[in-house]
Amino acid sequence: MGEHGVSKQANGAKGKPVKAAAPARPSKSAAAAKPAKSAAPAKPAKPVKPESRLAMVRRARRINRELAEVYPYAHPELDFRNPFELLVATVLSAQTTDLRVNQTTPALFAKYPTPEDLAAAVPEEVEELIRPTGFFRAKTKSIMGLATALRDDFGGEVPGRLEDLVKLPGVGRKTAFVVLGNAFGVPGITVDTHFMRLARRWRWTESDDPVKIEAEVATIFPKSEWTMLSHRVIFHGRRICHARKPACGACPITHLCPSYGEGETDPEKARKLLKYEMGGLPGQRLNPPPGYPGRPAPPLGGSA
Repeated sequence: MGEHGVSKQANGAKGKPVKAAAPARPSKSAAAAKPAKSAAPAKPAKPVKPESRLAMVRRARRINRELAEVYPYAHPELDFRNPFELLVATVLSAQTTDLRVNQTTPALFAKYPTPEDLAAAVPEEVEELIRPTGFFRAKTKSIMGLATALRDDFGGEVPGRLEDLVKLPGVGRKTAFVVLGNAFGVPGITVDTHFMRLARRWRWTESDDPVKIEAEVATIFPKSEWTMLSHRVIFHGRRICHARKPACGACPITHLCPSYGEGETDPEKARKLLKYEMGGLPGQRLNPPPGYPGRPAPPLGGSA
């Protein structure tokens, strides 16, 4: 065939262009030689979903139930025999330990057993008796002032109402709720430094104001639980969940604590941080109630 024959065959019978042939596929060896595709970038971790109000309430109530199993013997850690002694002891407990108050009050109440006796006391003599509790001059003024008010305004009896108690010298809401809950059986939440610290660690509140914390926690728990809740939380704060070195590795409620890891997590090291009966040491009371598993505290000047 000549040149024209080739052209006619290439263009087809009707002159339509022929489709270009598909490029040849590379061999397997050639494909293997291609550089691998770069790995896809890792997807960012999904943000932790904020805990709902309902979930927090359920967790908080479970903490309370489990603390009740850990501390079935929780109680007020001030020695007292009547509302007057509890009121005075609670005022004296500011800026010191309950243990130091318990070591100090036996001599005080032996000399001034009633509000009338304390109201008529010589201030310098009272100061000397309560000196071990610290701030003894201001505390003397407070306890003698409240004794005078009890004598003059309440017939020598401690009132059983919050609005009356907070009018007494040196008595705030915390002190009033200690007295109401433990001397009169009136439910109340005692927001001391331990309660404040743990309520924030457990995400029950973000506030650092005692009154606001009291109000927020009151919405989480039924009123019937308020007094015992206070004892359990304070017990846990004093024995395990300390301010500076929480014993996380020895804590029985780590599975419920969003702040786990702030303290010592090694079990052996954590056990060495436990205090009072949890650490095999004497408690804070010289006269603990029946069922308390620890040893009584020694009197002032005594050895453990």
